[in-house]
Amino acid sequence: MKKNKTKLYTLLATAGVVFALMMPPTTVEAQCPMCRLSAETNLKNGGTEGKGLNTGILYMLAMPYLLVGTIGYIWWRNRKQLEEE
Repeated sequence: MKKNKTKLYTLLATAGVVFALMMPPTTVEAQCPMCRLSAETNLKNGGTEGKGLNTGILYMLAMPYLLVGTIGYIWWRNRKQLEEE
């Protein structure tokens, strides 16, 4: 029974990844309107601080997901090892 559920979850995860990869690329903007206005003004005046702002925001957004995913994977692996013993 557990093997069937594992296969189902693996199939669903694979289908989700394939679906996400098939989506057309889009521009992601993670800036609030005030930050965006400030960055655009800075770039128009010859500054360079605004170039990496959006990328930095996206990296900060990804960190909690990576952390929780890593902790979840470690927990799952340890639980699987305990079940085998």
